[in-house]
Amino acid sequence: MGAAMSEQVTGTKLKWLWLAVLVIVLDLGSKSMATAMLTYGNAVPVVPMFNLTLLHNTGAAFSFLAGAAGWQRWFFVALALIVSVVLVGWLRNLKRHETWTAIAIVLILGGALGNVYDRVIHGYVVDFLHFYWQNWHFPAFNLADTAITVGAAMMILDMFRKPADSGAAADRSE
Repeated sequence: MGAAMSEQVTGTKLKWLWLAVLVIVLDLGSKSMATAMLTYGNAVPVVPMFNLTLLHNTGAAFSFLAGAAGWQRWFFVALALIVSVVLVGWLRNLKRHETWTAIAIVLILGGALGNVYDRVIHGYVVDFLHFYWQNWHFPAFNLADTAITVGAAMMILDMFRKPADSGAAADRSE
């Protein structure tokens, strides 16, 4: 029974959680370096159309709710933790052939937890990647945001990559 249980656990997509940990480590490390090396609000040109600019975001994506009275900090922490639990549950229930989805899930999970750490410890998310075109500036972001975006894009692409009923056909063949 022990071997069967071990096979069941190793057969799950939970083995991809290492990628979420890598995202968190890279995200927090890069944020720490940005905080130590950059002056708040001062753009450091890297290449045309890209600066490193240290900013603090108390809101969500694109500074949504940044001007709220402070309640948004714990709202976004709670939301991210709930989503993280749902993502781990989803990851655990994936089938053997759903590797693409597993990678998308752990990228989102790692990014969400990287930003949760910032919210809990600092009260804001550290952003420093700043793209612009002439006078138009894209909101600054970080590696956690990048992982979330890539994971979400992978999920969207996956919807177009295969017919909706292909999962059911694959399940019947296992």
